[in-house]
Amino acid sequence: MISPSDARVFDANSESLGISVDDLMLNAGRALADVVSRFAEGKKVLFVCGSGNNGGDGYAAASILGADAVRLSEPKTKAARKRMEEMTGRVQDYENGCIREYGVIVDCALGTGIRGTPRGIYASFIEELNSSDKFVISADVPSGFGTELGVRPDVTVAFHDLKTGMDEKICGKMIVADIGIPREAVLFIGPGDIGRYPIPREDSHKGDNGRVLVIGGGPYTGAPAIAASAALRTGCDLVRIASPKQSASTIAAMSPSFMVTELSCKSLCRKDLSKLSDLCGTTDAVLIGPGIGPGAPSRGAAAEFISACRTPMVIDADGINAIAGKAVRFSAPVVLTPHKGEMTRLLGREPDDAGVMAFAKETGSVVLLKGREDMITDGVRIRYNRTGCPGMTAGGTGDALAGSVAGLMSKGMEAFDAACLAAYICGLAGEHAFRKFSYGMTATDMVESIPRVLKRCLKK
Repeated sequence: MISPSDARVFDANSESLGISVDDLMLNAGRALADVVSRFAEGKKVLFVCGSGNNGGDGYAAASILGADAVRLSEPKTKAARKRMEEMTGRVQDYENGCIREYGVIVDCALGTGIRGTPRGIYASFIEELNSSDKFVISADVPSGFGTELGVRPDVTVAFHDLKTGMDEKICGKMIVADIGIPREAVLFIGPGDIGRYPIPREDSHKGDNGRVLVIGGGPYTGAPAIAASAALRTGCDLVRIASPKQSASTIAAMSPSFMVTELSCKSLCRKDLSKLSDLCGTTDAVLIGPGIGPGAPSRGAAAEFISACRTPMVIDADGINAIAGKAVRFSAPVVLTPHKGEMTRLLGREPDDAGVMAFAKETGSVVLLKGREDMITDGVRIRYNRTGCPGMTAGGTGDALAGSVAGLMSKGMEAFDAACLAAYICGLAGEHAFRKFSYGMTATDMVESIPRVLKRCLKK
């Protein structure tokens, strides 16, 4: 099953691969027409079409069958309008009672893009249809799916895959139709994934769009600072860095945007775990690991914190090494961001896709395995990221990626989606920095390129 958000992402990724929305709509129309013709059995068919691409799918199918259609409202998308204008059958505006003379009603009113319970003419159509004795076929999902007012079809033709929450009680007989979405659009992260980015509400206030706690530093100061900068550049509102005594003041001096809490020891220690737990109560996502160093006391404290943390968390660098060889099962959303060597220590052997997937499933985590082609898995799903450049071998780029993941998780993104999108954005930022600085690029160059990537991809 895929979510409605997945469906929109895969459509957009298909378009970037040369499969247009119009192509997908025609394919969906053909698949829908095929199913309708199998169930109509000589009965008169009416397609009821909404303003979006779900309505366009209906117009395409109606045209193939030479059937009639009614529109609930004017098409809002170019592809849907084109399909309506090329209709071979009759098209009229919806009026109460217009479905009476038809034996089969094809519901193409509302697709996966619905927000809230249907209202107005859409609600009137659903209520009339549900009180009728018509044979109903829904396109992709029943209109109003997931709300208090939804169509109750006899058959649902799901395009590409079933959508999350679909079952026979809600959807009737379910038929999955291939509409030509390339495997690459699903397997590889692409431009469509930017659509998952959580755009702030216009009335939001400071802190509403993410608060990140970075636990790092001690022997090193640059790593937590880079991670914190990346979280901010990816769009979270606030970052607090909790760092040991020997590094806190240095990190605080690196940026006026950092809020820094000085811990009591020279390196991460168990004595500060209570304070870190309190800080977690005022944050939306935690990143632990950058710059804490390889010392046994700091790794021990990190492992203890990780096992007790109930806040969405990203584990990087020596945070990963702290749990290597230990039996772990996370109770909060967790993303690990290992490179190949760290993943080898986690698995106890050379990593491969099957092994990494098994580890993610066993631990209840998301693994973002960094490489020339990043791999992201939650043990069930697996995707790959191909953005990036050779210049990203510069020290600190991994810290930036971990900070970006934490920033997106703090904004409310699910762990798997945040890991995928962060890998894609940071890869594009690295490519931008490489065009400017070539092999002289640094991690901070990449971090400073993140807003440019967001501006271009979000068109804001």
